[in-house]
Amino acid sequence: MASISDYVLDAALAKLDTEADRIDITSQEATTYAEAVTTYTLGNSTSVSFGAPEDGDTSGRKTRCAAISDGSVTGSGTATHYSIVDVSATRLLATGSLTTSQAVVSGNTFTVAAFDVEIPDPA
Repeated sequence: MASISDYVLDAALAKLDTEADRIDITSQEATTYAEAVTTYTLGNSTSVSFGAPEDGDTSGRKTRCAAISDGSVTGSGTATHYSIVDVSATRLLATGSLTTSQAVVSGNTFTVAAFDVEIPDPA
């Protein structure tokens, strides 16, 4: 098995910093851009911001998303996941589970604590 250098992992994580322009909270994990922003979305924020890549917690590399405090809830339901997207290129960049699911009601706001997106080293 080949190993991937930090340089290559960092290039992938840097896409989050340079291309991510929206985070959606979703009712399940999205696998496409359309699912993230239309089918499963319960709300979104365009205040998404990532830091520089750094060493992962146990291996690999990671980048940290700053806390979101201005999310707008656009649908009612239970948010269980997040999706990071590039709206201008209609591209899904990353998805993950929220730390805890959150019941949301359209018209309200939501917050998400800071979190990491990590690429682990191969086992």
